[in-house]
Amino acid sequence: MKIKGLALVLGLAAVTTWPATAAECNGIEMPESLTLGDQAMTLNGMGLRKATMLKVKVYVAGLYLGAKSADASAIISDDQPRHLVLHFLRGVGVKDIRKAWQEGFEKNAADKLGGLQDRIDVMQSHMTAFESGDSLTFSYLPEKGTGIFVNDKQSGTVEGADFASALIAIWLGDPPNKDIKRGILGGACD
Repeated sequence: MKIKGLALVLGLAAVTTWPATAAECNGIEMPESLTLGDQAMTLNGMGLRKATMLKVKVYVAGLYLGAKSADASAIISDDQPRHLVLHFLRGVGVKDIRKAWQEGFEKNAADKLGGLQDRIDVMQSHMTAFESGDSLTFSYLPEKGTGIFVNDKQSGTVEGADFASALIAIWLGDPPNKDIKRGILGGACD
């Protein structure tokens, strides 16, 4: 299954894929590079989100950065463009997705929740039920905010570098499963 070329808009910034070699994880292919606005982005890695003790496969995540990095702390703290694509392998209800994001923020930004909660609520208002084959993308550009895209259509934007850092920490801080973090930091996707 391939993710089609993206024509996403975040303010004035478009995301387009370059015809390049694709990386693969669990049958999902993502291009090795793309542009976000005028920024060249490289696929840092792909990881598999597994849930429950049964290790149910939920989605494949692909993280794009300006330059590859295996340093989770630097990725979280640096105010840099980030593009995170989640490609769903199974259906997830809206209540479950909202609960997962809230738990992720609580685990990774508990000391900052007071200043973030209004913006977390804005993000949550753009969540929907996801079916197998659907995508959810978070595209962050400094000074523009984090664009939220559901199936390649912009749903909203959330402002702030602090929000973008707290959001990416869900996968790179204390993630829902260790395999996803290892994968999006450039390790094996399994």
